[in-house]
Amino acid sequence: MEPRRRNPGTELDLSWLARVRVNQPAVLRRAAQIQAQRAVKKNWQAAWLLRAVTCIDLTTLSGDDTPSNVCRLCYKAKHPIREDLLQAVNMHDKGITTAAICVYPGRVADAVNALKAAGCSIPVASVATGFPAGQTVLKTRLEEVRLAVEDGAREIDIVINRTLVLTGQWEELFEEIRQFRQACGEAHMKTILGTGELGSLTNVYKASLVAMMAGSDFIKTSTGKEAVNAIFPVGLVMVRAIRDFYWKTGYKVGFKPAGGIRTAKDALTWLALMKEELGDEWLKPDLFRLGASTLLGDIERQIYHHVTGRYAAYYDLPMA
Repeated sequence: MEPRRRNPGTELDLSWLARVRVNQPAVLRRAAQIQAQRAVKKNWQAAWLLRAVTCIDLTTLSGDDTPSNVCRLCYKAKHPIREDLLQAVNMHDKGITTAAICVYPGRVADAVNALKAAGCSIPVASVATGFPAGQTVLKTRLEEVRLAVEDGAREIDIVINRTLVLTGQWEELFEEIRQFRQACGEAHMKTILGTGELGSLTNVYKASLVAMMAGSDFIKTSTGKEAVNAIFPVGLVMVRAIRDFYWKTGYKVGFKPAGGIRTAKDALTWLALMKEELGDEWLKPDLFRLGASTLLGDIERQIYHHVTGRYAAYYDLPMA
């Protein structure tokens, strides 16, 4: 299977931005409709949850991260669901892992070494560019990207300076993201918009367009550190920007909701949104990721319940 063609970016089209109008009541109605849909059950639910596992960027972004807990996270990424549970649903030989490990730049080498020792090719993603606020000077942010790539990060989750959106400095935002893309080299770039701090859904749509025009491989909702993180109205606006960009340019850009996604039910709803708005192709890890640190534990509990008919005790899933 050939790798997906990356988004090389386009020229900044300010006339497109000037035409942007977002119908907020319609967005809220559609988001509520998606959330109210009846959930899939039984074998179908188990299958969708395992698909969600393969799209997770398993994340630790804590001040007390250490080499040992990063190593533990890498083991969980390689073995996300207990082997006996996978055997029970006949999925033990499908190579199910999470999509990536996501860590701070200072922990990239630890993650790369742990995955290498485990004989695993899961990519390491690193946040960068002054995460989470994006308020440090540009030179420092660019160097942070380069250092993370040198340490072995194959994906970089950059964060934009929200000031540029709030003040309408679209040319400056475009140029910054362009420079981040160049600093990433061969590493794929996910652009975090920090949507909870952008002020309006119109700004979310415009920032999504600028990020894609500047060459982002993914656009991502949040850092997980804002007061409001991944919510469905914002996700709907972003995936429709992705669809519009694809229709106009032919380039497919991925989507990553992150922050506050903790339950299997949340994961199923995000998958339903992607299927209905963008189609089956956006249900795979090269175009869809879920940024989460605790989601995997709830998915494993639901798989355990599907297999055994009862919910797991704490000691049944000690790494959840």
